[in-house]
Amino acid sequence: MQFDLNRAKELLKRAEKRGATGGDLIVVEGDSFSAQVRLKEVEKISNARGKSLGLRLFFGNRSAITSTSDLSPASLDRLLDDTCTLAQIAAEDTFAGLPAPELLAKSFPELDLVDTEVEKIPIEEKIDLARRAEQAALEQDPRLTNSEGADFGHYHTFVLYAASNGFQGHYETTGASISAMPIAVQDGQMQRDYWYSSRRKLKDLESPESIGRTAAIRTLRRLGARKVTTQQVPVVFDPQLAASLLGHLSSAVSGYSIYKGASFLIDQVGNPIASSGVTVYDDPTLRSGLGSRPFDGEGLPSYRKTVVENGVLKTYLLDTYSGKKLGLPSTGNAVRGIGDPPSVGSSNFHMKPGQYTPEEIIRSVKSGLYVTELIGFGVNSVTGDYSRGAVGLWIENGELAYPVEEITIAGNLKEMFQQIEMVGNDLDPWRKTAAPTLKISRMTVAGN
Repeated sequence: MQFDLNRAKELLKRAEKRGATGGDLIVVEGDSFSAQVRLKEVEKISNARGKSLGLRLFFGNRSAITSTSDLSPASLDRLLDDTCTLAQIAAEDTFAGLPAPELLAKSFPELDLVDTEVEKIPIEEKIDLARRAEQAALEQDPRLTNSEGADFGHYHTFVLYAASNGFQGHYETTGASISAMPIAVQDGQMQRDYWYSSRRKLKDLESPESIGRTAAIRTLRRLGARKVTTQQVPVVFDPQLAASLLGHLSSAVSGYSIYKGASFLIDQVGNPIASSGVTVYDDPTLRSGLGSRPFDGEGLPSYRKTVVENGVLKTYLLDTYSGKKLGLPSTGNAVRGIGDPPSVGSSNFHMKPGQYTPEEIIRSVKSGLYVTELIGFGVNSVTGDYSRGAVGLWIENGELAYPVEEITIAGNLKEMFQQIEMVGNDLDPWRKTAAPTLKISRMTVAGN
């Protein structure tokens, strides 16, 4: 990394000499590669490098943030001037400020977040990984005649954070991903679906052939889809879509949503908000986890916390600012963009797996829906009202019977979490937000 901690400390000291009462600085530097192929031909390829710096300064209760991608001395001089000027004319905010020094991380966990093996692979071999995934998909069945493409990509990122309260830290992360999206045709009807794998390390990725086969199976099972009549039935969410429910929970427990009055979980800590089978963790210390980090965006320690335990909400997720607003300590969930103030973000936000296999969950349904895709954004975070377009497979007498589409599933998140009747044992811990297969005892499925 070109910008080291000494330069960061020197810039913050210069800000103090200009009258700043405090400040922090973040630098993100990295490179990325991406290749997309379609029907064996390369459609898009990129190899990018970038770096940027964000500076936040406080003048009492006034603050401002600026950023630049030019880290030359002259550019940083201008950045310092601009930030000082803007901070002194900004509106006062009594809740603004850095965390107290005694709260800062004193040591960092070893999280195993770096693998540079993928960077040694020749570009043609990287492109071939995408080609292999697409080919594996298309050769599964003659009805797979087209493709929206396959991708392979990887990145390597360095993060440095320093603050006038004494915190200094840096870390690096890598990641790689591969995906495929074939198209199937039958009786004039076209369907597409996808599959992907994303990991910190190349060796942990699913093989291109496995990605292609899974994408093909998911696409083929959608052929012959029909509508169903409107009814109330059990709904089973596959892990991909169960994770989206967990995403709504993550947003609802954010301190910002709470103090702004924009969450259906206001004043619910200590209360049951889900069925007793639901336990949710936020764990930034998971080794090689996609959401892992040695410290949060304000230099506070990373630690595993239980958000929901046996259905009872145990805590909100907070950074320093939202914690002050609510009169609570930060939970070390600050995330920091280059040109934005810290906000709240989850890390590895996972639901504890249950005891049931996906097959057992499906067998428990006499008539109901197995959801495989959701469409649109019909979720009201204030009321919890939930209504989204859906695609899936109809369950008859405990078996996946036929594909369905052009339907809507509706409920309310407060009731949906309470009505989680079965939790699967198929959690994929490699995903940042992850849940196993879930069965909700009753939702409205609107069709004909």
